[in-house]
Amino acid sequence: MKNFLHTKSNLKKKLKNREVSFGSWLTIPHPSIIEIMSSAGFEWLTIDIEHSAIDISTLQNLVAHVQANKMEALVRVSKNEEVIIKRVMDAGANGVIVPMVKNAEEARQAVSWVKYPPLGSRGVGLSRAQHYGIAFNEYNKWVQEEAVVIAQIEHIEGVNNLSEILDVEGIDGIIVGPYDLSASMGKPGMFYDDDVKEVLARIDMITLEKSRSLGFHVIESDYKKVVDKLNMHYNFLAFSLDFFFLGDKAREQMDLLRDSL
Repeated sequence: MKNFLHTKSNLKKKLKNREVSFGSWLTIPHPSIIEIMSSAGFEWLTIDIEHSAIDISTLQNLVAHVQANKMEALVRVSKNEEVIIKRVMDAGANGVIVPMVKNAEEARQAVSWVKYPPLGSRGVGLSRAQHYGIAFNEYNKWVQEEAVVIAQIEHIEGVNNLSEILDVEGIDGIIVGPYDLSASMGKPGMFYDDDVKEVLARIDMITLEKSRSLGFHVIESDYKKVVDKLNMHYNFLAFSLDFFFLGDKAREQMDLLRDSL
């Protein structure tokens, strides 16, 4: 019996070929939000369990709902740690975004905890991903070939070791965490500071030289910011997040309403 997961990942293919892919970020744990985001045409959603109150049981339901709405479900895990990555993958996630990757060894650890031996060291359990025990062999083949592992570069140390991180087998690409990256330089949120801009340009240059996928989480719900990143060679783009889309539109329309009175 085939598990719904045992299909080729369109995102994996796009990352390999450096094709443009658009997703967004989920922090509000409700199926309606997922359905609304799906209707907008996102290809994938990242469920954030680093900076939200989403627990593992809620996560599994959200992953299932994202996939049922024909998107791939990534999870930004709380840390680069064996147990949480294993549990997220057992819940059926298509892949993980691993925060604060600073060097090649940390990148290798992340890949190892996603994949079973001999490619990794993930412990074997039977849960949703393995179709509750009746499709382990199919899942094992799928996870070795199709699971997505993204290293989040959000510390200056990760930038200094970026070339080595990109050389790690099993890393499908990187995504820049702009807030923490600028904070690690002592300039939190100062994205237009000359030093921060120079570091971002260095990330762009190294990733291009390695012909690897380069991602960015554009926080603002402004499509022009996404276009700016496309023009800077970013191809794996997270466009804003659920509560920004909701809040920005509500505030915009209320301001227009008040101005009209």
